[in-house]
Amino acid sequence: MSVVICILIGLVTGVVAGLCGVGGGIIMVPAFAAFLKMEQRYAVASSLAAVILTALAASLKNVSNGLVDWKVALPTGIAGAAVAWFTADWLKQLSNATLTRIFAILLIAIGLHMLASAR
Repeated sequence: MSVVICILIGLVTGVVAGLCGVGGGIIMVPAFAAFLKMEQRYAVASSLAAVILTALAASLKNVSNGLVDWKVALPTGIAGAAVAWFTADWLKQLSNATLTRIFAILLIAIGLHMLASAR
C-alpha cells in the first residue's frame, strides 16, 4: 500500500469534505478500491475510520464559523450512528460484488437527483 496514494486520496477527500460535506464514501471508497486494490468491505470500513478525522476537523471549523445547525446535526447524527453500528455487520455477510453494486446504484441515484434539482 502506497503512503503517497493514501495522502493524495486524503487531500482530495479534504477538499471535497470541506466544500461539499462529503468525502468518505464518495471519494475514499472508490479510490481505495481502484488505486489500492482493496475489496469493497475493506474500503468501506477503512474510509469510515479515516473520515472520523476529516469530519472532526471540518466540523470543528464549521462550529467556530457558526455554520452548524445543532437541531439538525444532533438527531441526524445520533440516528445515523445507531443504524450504522448495526448495519456495519452486513459488511461481513455481503459479497464484494453486491456491496459494489449497492454503492454504485446509490451514487448514481444521488447524482441524478442532484443534477435534476440544481436549477
